[in-house]
Amino acid sequence: MRIGLGYDVHKLVLERKLILGGIEINYKKGLLGHSDADVLLHAIMDSLLGASALGDIGTHFPDNDNRYKGISSLALLKEVGTLILASGYKIGNIDATIIAQEPKMKPYIFEMRKNIANTLDIDLDKINVKATTEEGLGFTGIGEGISSQSICLLEEV
Repeated sequence: MRIGLGYDVHKLVLERKLILGGIEINYKKGLLGHSDADVLLHAIMDSLLGASALGDIGTHFPDNDNRYKGISSLALLKEVGTLILASGYKIGNIDATIIAQEPKMKPYIFEMRKNIANTLDIDLDKINVKATTEEGLGFTGIGEGISSQSICLLEEV
């Protein structure tokens, strides 16, 4: 068994779509980044890559490579899932948290979980996504950005 931890953060800006867990969320701002800036999927990918000792998403999908400009993080997650299997591991489970003052995430959580499970070709019950605020504290609390954390368990195949 191997455990991995992932973290990501992006700044909220005007004139960008807000994409989390592969879901477009109707909100006045979106996350700034080279790809679609999906902090949830980025944290999950980093936890998976870390558990398998394969580096991080910056190693595999550098932000100075135009192939990844505006790309869906679901496509990147699919590639990470392939790397994990090729390394001799399968996903035991993933537990992730979105940290955002707003918008409220509850209406989108189930669809996020389905996207992640379908993309990684694993059972839905192996994916948990939750959200929390920081009670108005810090950069997420004042609405400057959104962050996400993820932990995963990998098992040898």
